[in-house]
Amino acid sequence: QEEKKQLTLKVEELERKLETTSAQNIEFLQVIAKREESIHQCQLRLEEKTRECSSLARQLEMAIEDAKRQVEQTRERAMSKERAAQSKMLDLETQLSRNRAELNQLRRSKDDAERRYESRLQDLKDRLEQSESTNRSMQNYVQFLKSSYDNVF
Repeated sequence: QEEKKQLTLKVEELERKLETTSAQNIEFLQVIAKREESIHQCQLRLEEKTRECSSLARQLEMAIEDAKRQVEQTRERAMSKERAAQSKMLDLETQLSRNRAELNQLRRSKDDAERRYESRLQDLKDRLEQSESTNRSMQNYVQFLKSSYDNVF
């Protein structure tokens, strides 16, 4: 009876460990889902910045064409208009340059995040596999204990 009591306690302890491991597995899956959502959000922001960059490029081209037409219309007004257009062009180029740098940074960040998330995902998969292996070992051990107990009695 004392052995039976000890075996029952061990079985209960193993069942608690199994429940804990299952809960951890659920948490890991939730973390993975959150990370995937984060990657998706980064991709959406990257696409939005790309559209902004294209729009700014079109604005820059339109500003340059406008400046050229004004230069052809009149020489006197052309000088002041050209200075304004060049100023606007420099601002747009600066803004475009900043946006391109930001876009490149976002791409690098996205790539880095994807690599980190893939690494973390693989780590979590490995840990899950190890946990499942441990669970199987524990279940086999419990089965062994049950069959041993049955064989004894």
